[in-house]
Amino acid sequence: MSPSRELVLEHWLPALNACLNGSSCVCLLLGYGFIRRRQIAAHRRSMLAALLASSAFLVGYLTRVSLGGTHRFAGSDGMRLFYLTLLFSHMVLAVAVLPLIFRALFLASRGRFAEHRRIARWAWPIWMYVSSTGVIVYFMLYRLF
Repeated sequence: MSPSRELVLEHWLPALNACLNGSSCVCLLLGYGFIRRRQIAAHRRSMLAALLASSAFLVGYLTRVSLGGTHRFAGSDGMRLFYLTLLFSHMVLAVAVLPLIFRALFLASRGRFAEHRRIARWAWPIWMYVSSTGVIVYFMLYRLF
């Protein structure tokens, strides 16, 4: 593998993915604030931006893993247990939240807002958890240890 490609895989792509997760978090928080203030158009834009950021993260993550494999955690045993617990919950909930997000998007696009709210009450906190723990996992894996 060329040095420039290694640099992208080992440094820039994981950092970009963390930024995308962080951006998703910010957009989700903004979207929540907008809907609480009944700013529907701003809520819609924020939530679509969160979906775009999360989708771009997924593409970047799958690209990084397919080109460079996984990155081994280098922390102590105690921290490794915490890291693996966090990572496991992050991964399980990331898979679980996808159908909720798509269902909420579908319902909103059809104007079925009562049903959309019922799904969003579950999807939003899970999505926030997945996005925020994605940033934490990045820091633990690439910056802290």
